[in-house]
Amino acid sequence: MNRPDPRSTFAYPLLDVTRLLRKHFDRRAEPLGLTRAQWRAIKMIHRHEGISQKALAELLEMEPIPVSRVIDRLQQAGFVERRADPQDRRVWRLHTLPRADAVLDDMEVIAAGLRDVALAGISDAELIACLDVLERMKQNLAALDDKTSPKNTATN
Repeated sequence: MNRPDPRSTFAYPLLDVTRLLRKHFDRRAEPLGLTRAQWRAIKMIHRHEGISQKALAELLEMEPIPVSRVIDRLQQAGFVERRADPQDRRVWRLHTLPRADAVLDDMEVIAAGLRDVALAGISDAELIACLDVLERMKQNLAALDDKTSPKNTATN
């Protein structure tokens, strides 16, 4: 049996792995009562205490209104709080509350367990080679942004 051309099919396994990681993470995290979007938001706010909702939306690659809804739910549940920006009263700064710390720890345990399952039977050398290839792909694709940005197309 002939294998399909890897250059035309490489993206499918990447998408499958991503989808399966999400599915199994959600399944394992369900008892904590948080969605993946809520967990990602808590994690980013924890990493960037005082981040604005707009900047959070950019980091999460989400539109501002859905992010606002996620923050509403997290605030109601006591995981985060909005604080007025002292320099700009139109901006809300986001901060985690103590309740978020325990959930972050639980989520990290879930993520570590899932990583262990995903990487079972894969040597460090294989993983490093895979990461190197993915990084080069990422750089190749990021270069497209540089080539197509308005400032570059105007000067070409």
